[in-house]
Amino acid sequence: MCPPTYFTVSYEINPWMDPSVPVDPARATAQWERLRDTLRDLGHHVEEIEPEPGLPDMVYAANGATVVDGVVYEAWFRYPERAAEGPAYLRWFSDRGYVTAKARHVNEGEGDLLTCGSRVLAGHGPRTDVAAHREAARLLGREVVSLELVDPRFYHLDTALTVLRGNDGGTPDEDCDVAYLPSAFSDESREVLEHLFPDALIATDEDAEVLGLNAVSDGRHVVLNPAATRYAAALRERGYEPVGVDTSELLRGGGGAKCCTLELRGEPRLPAARRDTPGATVRSA
Repeated sequence: MCPPTYFTVSYEINPWMDPSVPVDPARATAQWERLRDTLRDLGHHVEEIEPEPGLPDMVYAANGATVVDGVVYEAWFRYPERAAEGPAYLRWFSDRGYVTAKARHVNEGEGDLLTCGSRVLAGHGPRTDVAAHREAARLLGREVVSLELVDPRFYHLDTALTVLRGNDGGTPDEDCDVAYLPSAFSDESREVLEHLFPDALIATDEDAEVLGLNAVSDGRHVVLNPAATRYAAALRERGYEPVGVDTSELLRGGGGAKCCTLELRGEPRLPAARRDTPGATVRSA
């Protein structure tokens, strides 16, 4: 996670952003700290990356990279306003001994690449290029399932779909569970989701419109926007424990609980004694 030290809305690159309305920095920080502390209270270890001046969206850590089996796939942002975030996150991982993989195609990290069992569900359209899906499959050694996003409000996959169970990357595919908003996807991609997840939880427009699907799940607890009331009720009926955390100030940049949380799967590859030296770098062909 990355503290919102420099968070503001100074440009407009998604429908949620309005630079004419000032951000309340103290409120954004308090909400972010509540989210971080909630994750810790649920038993999760949270690492923090130092924010960098001039990168107001660095708080959305999920976009900074994709981490699977200890391999870190670099984010390459579509908009120049966020371009420096990818290298900043990659340096953090390299300094801690992770194997880092340079990207050659536009992708916005775990915003569009969601691990689900043995697969990676991958969004494309508004931000990530479909060519990055092939690159991710080669570098991460996982099957990548391409899903086309067609609603500009849901510009990243993690705004239209929650991996409820299986995001650890080790859950059997048949035990994975997701929730999604069908109208956010093309007809072909909806058919793919219906085939892979016939028992998926189908979200409502009302809950998606408050980015309720931009949630963090550990397979039992689902941390989400408390305004997504129908989604929370559906989760309870399904056996999950919804945990509401207000991220309304951070939502003004287009992100909620999941956008602020990059999940780390796998350990650094270098021995602990050598983690003060940069990790290996893999370059895609």
